[in-house]
Amino acid sequence: MEYLPIFIQIKNQPCLVVGGGSIAARKVALLRKAQANVTVVSPDLCAELVSLKTQGLIQHCAREFENTDLDTCVAVIAATNQRQVNESVSELAKQLRLPVNVVDNPDLCSFIMPSIIDRSPVVIAVSTGGSSPVLARLIRTKLEGSIPAAYGHLAKLVEGFREKVKTAFPNVESRRGFWENILEGKVAELVFTGHEEEAKRVLDKAIEKQAENPEMPGEVFLVGAGPGDPDLLTFRALRLMQQADVVVYDRLVSPAIMEMVRRDAEIVYVGKERDKHTMQQENINQLLVRLASEGKRVLRLKGGDPFIFGRGGEEIEELAQEGIAFQVVPGITAANGCSAYAGIPLTHRDYAQSCVFVTGHLKDGSVDLNWKALAHPHQTVVFYMGLHGAPTLCKEMVAHGLPASTPVALVEQGTTPQQRVLIATLDTLLEVIKNEDIKPPTLIIVGEVVTLHDKLSWLEEHHVENTDGVFAYRNQGTSD
Repeated sequence: MEYLPIFIQIKNQPCLVVGGGSIAARKVALLRKAQANVTVVSPDLCAELVSLKTQGLIQHCAREFENTDLDTCVAVIAATNQRQVNESVSELAKQLRLPVNVVDNPDLCSFIMPSIIDRSPVVIAVSTGGSSPVLARLIRTKLEGSIPAAYGHLAKLVEGFREKVKTAFPNVESRRGFWENILEGKVAELVFTGHEEEAKRVLDKAIEKQAENPEMPGEVFLVGAGPGDPDLLTFRALRLMQQADVVVYDRLVSPAIMEMVRRDAEIVYVGKERDKHTMQQENINQLLVRLASEGKRVLRLKGGDPFIFGRGGEEIEELAQEGIAFQVVPGITAANGCSAYAGIPLTHRDYAQSCVFVTGHLKDGSVDLNWKALAHPHQTVVFYMGLHGAPTLCKEMVAHGLPASTPVALVEQGTTPQQRVLIATLDTLLEVIKNEDIKPPTLIIVGEVVTLHDKLSWLEEHHVENTDGVFAYRNQGTSD
């Protein structure tokens, strides 16, 4: 993040605009909307600024810019068509530590003007850091269509009840939970449909009811974060990620997804690696119970789907036993996400009529599977956490009837920008793992559907060395 997004209070404060053309007029309009006292320095003014001057809505200095113009202002915008003047304004303002914006010159700015969605008192700013104002405007347009104008009325209604809610609720967590229920429920709908007086009555009753029992009950949200790409999150997952007071997350939850959780939430890492457990599963279960018992909304965020090799069942068993409320939000499991991003359909009428998901190691660390049931020629088998057990996997699948030439795909860090897809066979898999230095998390896909990768891979292919923000692929065939 190259810019810190902040909102500056400039109401009744002196602000300077250098330049008198149409671009300067647009900046003057924004400053006036924020109720600033605006002075324009320019030998000439466009018609719009002349009108504002005539109405006494701006001050005008009919001359070229002078250094002393900066002596009394709290912010300055340079909007002339003379680069030398703009540079001079920028340099002097920075020396005086004044916020300065130079139109269409991000390098000369200490702050930039975003695209604005005004639902006062709700204000949303969209910025690309000056790299593409057009893109910022396009994003603003998309957001405007999904944010009702009545959100401003809702914010004003809430403002009038803040002190009453503070009195009724003893702590921050309970107030936060109350407001989230209100802002996503009947009160908000009444405001959106123009029934503001009724909304006030409903809100008053809700405060009185909650004041009788102000402690908000705790709850656990068991949420599947998917295989890594944040675009694969569900809407419900995103909503709950923004409501949680505490986030308890695993190693397989990608940094990009963690960026989307509530900023002020307490973060607890409980990730597990082979022979290195930050916290034992039994302790995680107890942690969830304890946090929810304290009245907190706990987001238990897991990579993939919490009910597919995610131990979600173990966790909610304990929650149910302790009488803790919980919700479960499914996620796209690694097998679906990684195979799709690798261009490998898990089933196909010509290659595989069934698909099996198995874990590469059991609770005691062993690899003891029903190999006879897995080694079918018209079946796809997806191994989770299978790298350590790969020697056993190759040996037993061949021993139970699969040809050594059966195709195998390794999908490392699937659906993320660091994704690698390597193609091998059962008799070359161990060599590929060793030579390519494959690391977890890696999914192993066994079956004839793997042969479709070259044909169906739909993401742009790059050399594996080019992993800075792009998807990376390499095919590794049988040994020469």
